[in-house]
Amino acid sequence: MRAFEFPDVEEDEIGRLGDDLSALGERFEAALASVDDGDALDALRLTFLGRNGEITALRRSIGTLPAAERPEAGKTINEAVARLEAQLERASSALTNRELAAQLDVAIDVTFPAPPARTGSIHPLRRTLEDACDYFQRRGFAVVLGDEIETEYYNFDALNIPADHPAREGFDTFYLANGKLLRPHTSPTQIRTMQQHPPPIAIVNPGKAYRRDAVDARHSYMFSQIEGLLVAPGIHLGHLKGMLTGLCRELFGPNQAVRFRPSFFPFTEPSAEVDTTCPGCGGSGKRGDAGCKTCGGSGWIEIGGSGMVHPDVLRECNYDPERVSGWAFGLGVERIAMVRYDVDDLRVFFENDPAVLAQLA
Repeated sequence: MRAFEFPDVEEDEIGRLGDDLSALGERFEAALASVDDGDALDALRLTFLGRNGEITALRRSIGTLPAAERPEAGKTINEAVARLEAQLERASSALTNRELAAQLDVAIDVTFPAPPARTGSIHPLRRTLEDACDYFQRRGFAVVLGDEIETEYYNFDALNIPADHPAREGFDTFYLANGKLLRPHTSPTQIRTMQQHPPPIAIVNPGKAYRRDAVDARHSYMFSQIEGLLVAPGIHLGHLKGMLTGLCRELFGPNQAVRFRPSFFPFTEPSAEVDTTCPGCGGSGKRGDAGCKTCGGSGWIEIGGSGMVHPDVLRECNYDPERVSGWAFGLGVERIAMVRYDVDDLRVFFENDPAVLAQLA
């Protein structure tokens, strides 16, 4: 019996349906014999079993049969479909095996060098953080990490930030349901360290910080900071300037200069913004005949804030400001990395495009 021959039935509608299916099966087997690739097999499947295929047309004709004959007709068609699908599955397996055999028949030179393995690299932000920390570690500073969820005391009160300061508002800081918050800076680690250890103190504390900033080419609600703190007898602003000048030369090159612009921070007095000569133009403000886009033509770029630790902050940590003094700074790692890698949009550091990261590496 061929694949689509059916037992003899009475010459009624079911019998005619069996004849139609037998004829369909013969056409299917003839077409299947000429299939030689996967595309042709898919086309054959659609012709006979697709939404607009021949089997679908036969199914639709069931509705014209007497109600008593419809169940038997449906069963007959389902049996035919099962046989068609089984043949298609065997044909698909045969094609797959044939393609694999053809690939294995090709001569392979096992002595030919293999393609180079793709290797990863340290992320630009991580590299910038490590280089900055390494600079301070070589000078005797300890790297200290802190929690990203903190209390208002360590974020604001202990840092001499008044109760009405804008930074305490909900539109600037992420407050949590338990009364704590996501730290807007890494300074709480400095307070905790001073409260746990007597002077002298020399630390850097890198890590993530969070603020309610809109995401654009220069801002993000999550960013990286590195802060430094040195407290000991006789520390003055000249020590801070010398240390940050050396850091900028380490990160950007040997010709960097640093300038301090007067500013105000509640936790330092005096306070200063820190600028360094633009690596893009070397401090000239120009690139070729045009103004430098990196620094806007000023020849300087701002990288963070700094100053001498406020006496009230020292007292809060049980340090005597008459005996010791200290400096502190805070730098934005993304801002430094943008300059180091000549990137004009910090979002490329977070989007993690493999092509971009490979280029920066």
